[in-house]
Amino acid sequence: MESQSQTQTTPPEAPKRSPFTGIFHKLKTNLAFRSKLAEVNGAMGDLGTYIPIVLALTLAKDLDLGTTLIFTGIYNAVTGAVYGVPMPVQPMKSIAAVAISSTAEEFGIPEIMAAGICTGGILFVLGISGLMQFVFNVIPLSVVRGIQLSQGLAFAMSAVKYVRKEQNFSKSKSVGDRPWFGLDGLVLALACVLFIILVNGDGEQEEEEEEEERSGSRRRRWVWIRKVVSNVPSALLIFLLGVVLAFIRKPSIVYGIKFGPSKIKLVRMDKEAWKNGFLKGAIPQLPLSVLNSVVAVCKLSHDLFPEKKFTATSVSMTVGLMNMVGCWFGAMPTCHGAGGLAGQYKFGGRSGGCVALLGLAKLVLGLVLGSSLVGIMEKFPVGVLGALLLFAGIELAMAARDMNTKGDAFVMLVCTAVSLGSNAAIGFVAGIVLYVVLWMRNYGRVKPTGLPLRVDQHP
Repeated sequence: MESQSQTQTTPPEAPKRSPFTGIFHKLKTNLAFRSKLAEVNGAMGDLGTYIPIVLALTLAKDLDLGTTLIFTGIYNAVTGAVYGVPMPVQPMKSIAAVAISSTAEEFGIPEIMAAGICTGGILFVLGISGLMQFVFNVIPLSVVRGIQLSQGLAFAMSAVKYVRKEQNFSKSKSVGDRPWFGLDGLVLALACVLFIILVNGDGEQEEEEEEEERSGSRRRRWVWIRKVVSNVPSALLIFLLGVVLAFIRKPSIVYGIKFGPSKIKLVRMDKEAWKNGFLKGAIPQLPLSVLNSVVAVCKLSHDLFPEKKFTATSVSMTVGLMNMVGCWFGAMPTCHGAGGLAGQYKFGGRSGGCVALLGLAKLVLGLVLGSSLVGIMEKFPVGVLGALLLFAGIELAMAARDMNTKGDAFVMLVCTAVSLGSNAAIGFVAGIVLYVVLWMRNYGRVKPTGLPLRVDQHP
C-alpha cells in the first residue's frame, strides 16, 4: 500500500522544452500581420523621408544605392523581428545635411561613413553601459514632447515645400514654383493629399456604437461604406502611382536598368576622414540620435504599443550595431526615428512584419537591380513624396496633445520653438533649463502645475 501511494503521488516529468522554442514563438508573434493589407500600406509610410535623403546622397556624393538598400533591408527585417513594432530605419539627417552642403573633398563618402561609425559606436557604448536608460528615465516628458512636436512640424513644413516647390535634392534646395498641371504638378500632389484624408481621416480608429449598427438601413450603409474606404491601402496606391509616373515621365529609364547587385567593398578611411567625420558629422548628429532616435522613439512606441516592452538600452544598441557594421561597406548611416514610426503607424503598420516586409522588398531590389534604381528615383514625383511626408509629420506632432497642464505645455512649446529656430540639441537644453527653473519656482506648492519630475511616466 505504501509503495502504491508513493507511485500515485509522483508527478509526471514535464517534457523538456527546447531553448529555441521561446525564440521562435517570439519571432512568430512579432512578425505576425495584424491586417495584411494595412501592414503592407503601413510599410510605405516612411518613404517620404527615406527616398529624398537617399536620393540626395546618391546624386551629390555617389552613395552606393544598391549596398544601402541591401543593408537597410537587413536592418528592417531584424528590428521588426526583435521589437515587434514598425520600427523604422531612417537616414541620419544631420550627417546627410552636412554631406549635401559640403564639397566631395571636404565631406565625401569616407567622411560620411566615419561619422556613422563614430556615432554608432558612441550610441552602442551608451546603451551597453546603461547610461542611455538613465538619460531616458530622467528627461521630463514635456521636453520629449517638445522634441517630437518640433520634429513633426519640421517634417510637415518640408512636405509643404515638396508640394509647392520643385526640388533639386543633389543641392538640397528649391528651384522654383511647381506648375499646376503635369505628371509632377501641384494638382496631382493636392489630389494625393485629399485622397489620404478621405481614406485615413484624422487617424483615429473608428469604433461604431451599437446604436449605429441597429439604426436604419441608410445609416448602416454609410457605416459599411466608411469601413470599406478605410481599408483602402492609400500609401501603397500612391507609391505605385509614383513609380508608374516615373516611367511615363522618362520611358528611357527601362534601358538603364541593369540586373545584379552592386559590388560590395570596404570603404577606405584615412586619419583626416576620421577627424572630419567625427567633428563635422558625429558631434552634430549625436544629440539628434539620442533624443529622436532613442528617447522619442521609446516614448512614442510606449504610447502606440503599450503591450510591447523594450528599453532605451536595446534601441541605442541596435542603432549602434547597424552603423558599426554597414558603414564599413558604404551603406548610408542610419538610425530609428519617431517620425518614421508615426508615419508607418498612420498608414496601418501595427507589427514588426510591416517593416520586415519593407526590408525584404529593399533587399530584393538591392540584389536584383542595385544602383540602377537611381534613374527611377530621379523621376519619382516629388509632390507625391510630399503628400506621404506631410501625414507622417502630423502624426508625430499629434503625440504632443497629451500635455494638458499649462506648465507642461509651456515647457513643450518653448522647447519646440527653440528647436525649430536652431536645432534639437539647443532646444533640448532650453527645455531642460526652463523645466528646472519652473520646478524650483513651484517647489512646495500644494498643487503644482504638473512640473515636478515624473519619471514614472516613462515605460
